[in-house]
Amino acid sequence: MKTAWLKYQNNLGDVMAFNDKYMDYLSNCKTERESVIESEKIAQDLGFVKFEDVKGPLKQNDKVYFTNKEKNIALFVIGKELVSAGINILGAHIDSPRIDVKQNPLYEDEGLALLDTHYYGGIKKYHWVATPLAIHGVVCKMDGSKVTVNIGEDDSDPVLNISDLLPHLGKDQMQKKASVVIEGEDLNVLIGSIPAFTEDESEKELVKKNILTILKNKYDMEEDDFMSAELELVPAGKARSLGLDSSMVIGYGHDDRVCAYTSLMALVESKDLERTACAILVDKEEVGSAGATGAQSRFFENIFAELIANQEAYSDLKLRRALKASFMLSSDVSAGYDSNYAAAFEKKNTAFLGKGLCFNKYTGARGKSGCNDANPEYIAKIRKVMKDNNITIQSSELGKVDQGGGGTIAYILANLEVDVIDAGIAVQNMHAPWEVVSKVDVYEAYLGYKAFLKDIK
Repeated sequence: MKTAWLKYQNNLGDVMAFNDKYMDYLSNCKTERESVIESEKIAQDLGFVKFEDVKGPLKQNDKVYFTNKEKNIALFVIGKELVSAGINILGAHIDSPRIDVKQNPLYEDEGLALLDTHYYGGIKKYHWVATPLAIHGVVCKMDGSKVTVNIGEDDSDPVLNISDLLPHLGKDQMQKKASVVIEGEDLNVLIGSIPAFTEDESEKELVKKNILTILKNKYDMEEDDFMSAELELVPAGKARSLGLDSSMVIGYGHDDRVCAYTSLMALVESKDLERTACAILVDKEEVGSAGATGAQSRFFENIFAELIANQEAYSDLKLRRALKASFMLSSDVSAGYDSNYAAAFEKKNTAFLGKGLCFNKYTGARGKSGCNDANPEYIAKIRKVMKDNNITIQSSELGKVDQGGGGTIAYILANLEVDVIDAGIAVQNMHAPWEVVSKVDVYEAYLGYKAFLKDIK
């Protein structure tokens, strides 16, 4: 299998320029809300309008989008055919493993102020200690106002930290299994140590009091407002080029914002399509895709129905037939081969950095449990599209049989009779605070997604 870099020996600039913009997106979008805001801005700048602002039936090359609770966005470029004839869909998720602040988190212990947390998604907890963290999110107040929080990304900002035990005192800790070296309830975030200055020497928890004063002055936030806050702890800092040749990107949240960005850009740059094209970015994939903003919600079905009703008399039967006639790429990442951990991979069926867009016929675990297993007839169609458009592709599965496993949103759309296969990018360090991808894979995915939207039928 040849490296995809060979295609670009005379025009590396295209690959690098696309990834410069991707790195900006990744650095600015560390939460689902931030991803929706940035994606909406990109779309609006290219002429997309909210569906509720549409006047009259949609026609070819019209560009519309829907949002859902500030955590989902679905964008459409209308094709020549009616929406009820079926559409081509790119589906990615914009949530990533992280650490969430609890609803009653703030406390003081021996002159230090800390926040209690609950980790989100599949993480190795020891990755998250002794490293600079930023806090992103919103605080929703009872008067209906909402405050945006972003601390730790600007060079002038302070950062936060979860402590670890020094090696000199870590004898007992080092005897534990890696899964419990750091316990979930020990992921307490250090946020301050200066006490409030008072003449009352009997007053307690003065450091906590000072932190509350800071929160009040900066965000008009009371302690009780944590109950209706959504605050996420993520690695502080920007995505960077990796390697002496700058061939890779290291950053937080490649899983799955690398597929979200490439899907987004493929969609917004599409035009003159026969079939309507869609890119949908969803939340909650890392915790099972449940909830009002996950892929298992009715959001996608509802907006699909809205589009049909805009163009013709609606019926539920038309919606069901349209779903059955649709094609989808579940745009999600694959585990990239790592020679440091070769024993976890089956080399003939593994994704490699630098070898292009990766297709996973199935995911799941053990006996393919919980997977979507794509139909070979559909895979053959996709292979032809990729070949006709000179897209470098590879196929893989998620590690050795019985080694582990995982899932995506593919099975959820498959349950609606949509033909779907996982198609994404190889990632090293997946689910760690800093993940790694190849820049050429990012570019090939973008081109491959564009080809899919244009040519699959």
